[in-house]
Amino acid sequence: MAETLSVTDLLPNKFEPKRSYRWILAIEGIDSFLIKTAARPNITIANETIKYINSYRKISGRLTFGSMSVTLHDPIAPSGAQQVMEWVRTHYESVSGRAGYVDFYKRDIQIKMLDPVGTVIELWDVKGAFLTSANFNTLSYDGGEAPLEISLGIEFDNCVLQY
Repeated sequence: MAETLSVTDLLPNKFEPKRSYRWILAIEGIDSFLIKTAARPNITIANETIKYINSYRKISGRLTFGSMSVTLHDPIAPSGAQQVMEWVRTHYESVSGRAGYVDFYKRDIQIKMLDPVGTVIELWDVKGAFLTSANFNTLSYDGGEAPLEISLGIEFDNCVLQY
């Protein structure tokens, strides 16, 4: 007769899941405590088909990294809007019309997942990150008391899961 296992038999006794609220995102020039939400890297691997007579074989193609979205709180001080605009100005300076060099506007990002006592247990190194959008969001007299937020779209060249 088939045996039915209980959940306690399937899980190890020392199982501690990672939590979606225990993390720190470090972007040069932006205070970490301003960051409200962030996404870990999104990876897509394309496939290629090699055709031969009446059949085919599939192999993996190019790997691409999806964009990251980050949401920041926008307090009065320190101003989240000012910190974001300083990064935007390294891409393009609207007053002078000058575009920035890649070396100036690309930044490295670190995503640190933490355990219950604050030890870093997972570290993502995101390389060559740059802004694709900065949305300072809508103002409304009917908005109630909701604090303002800033939404960022970020693309990057590469990422590595260190541990």
